[in-house]
Amino acid sequence: MKLITGNSNLPLARAIGDYLELPLTDALVRRFADEEIFVEIQENVRGEDVFVIQSTGFPANDNLMELLIIIDALKRASARRITAVIPYMGYARQDRKPGPRTPISAKLVANLITVAGADRVLSVDLHAGQIQGFFDIPTDNLYAAPVMSADILARFEGQNLMVVSPDVGGVVRARQLAKRLDNAPLAIVDKRRERAGESEVMNIIGDVEGRFCVLIDDIVDSAGTLCNAAAALRAAGAEDVVAYVTHGVLSGGAVARVAGSALRELVITDSIGNHESISSTDKIRHLPIAPLLGEAIKRIADETSVSSLFD
Repeated sequence: MKLITGNSNLPLARAIGDYLELPLTDALVRRFADEEIFVEIQENVRGEDVFVIQSTGFPANDNLMELLIIIDALKRASARRITAVIPYMGYARQDRKPGPRTPISAKLVANLITVAGADRVLSVDLHAGQIQGFFDIPTDNLYAAPVMSADILARFEGQNLMVVSPDVGGVVRARQLAKRLDNAPLAIVDKRRERAGESEVMNIIGDVEGRFCVLIDDIVDSAGTLCNAAAALRAAGAEDVVAYVTHGVLSGGAVARVAGSALRELVITDSIGNHESISSTDKIRHLPIAPLLGEAIKRIADETSVSSLFD
């Protein structure tokens, strides 16, 4: 088994290597003067089971091209099997046509990864489960819920917990977390989005009076939805509000928005490379997922069950 990484999230790749007690394979990933990407695998990978660790977050296009070119280099070097380990899959929010003459970019990216030569895909909390069907190769979608629930119970056990979905579309995700928290009660934030990147909280479905509320979501981008939801929950009588989100995109002024919000804490996994701006506030904390990804990689290599990780 070989582990290779691009430049998107070196700390996570190294942590996965430490968990598996495997060094990262030597590979040169650099830019030409005109920003074209050049890749050279500097070890023999012929006949090897290779895992390419590369999130496709900001800069999404550069990181996606790195992933595709690394896969192509491995295929031409006669790797036996190539698994694209994509902790955060960019373009996943474009998973359907919201209007006429718009793309389904998630399907396009799935096609690109497949045509490049990947034999398998491993990701964490895809924005929509049906994206697995966009790939014509085996796809494993891991869940961060077990990692989050363990952290919540370790830190907030004894609190009057209530799990809250920030929108109707996230109810299934919230219900799964609530089951792991000893069947904690569930509430939903009803919101109406006027335009992309903006949201307005309208109503809280459920009684949150005196509750310690745990907001759960898969992606935090501008943080507008989470911050508005936290303010609405506090206004409805919630004792305190924390948020657990798998992928911390945190674009634009998101960090400042979280710092000034009613949230007690925002917990994100390290699926996306570190943001320097996070150090400006103590309200945002990283939750490591290297053990989760490392164990899944080990099971894929050993041809054992991945789904049993979540039993």
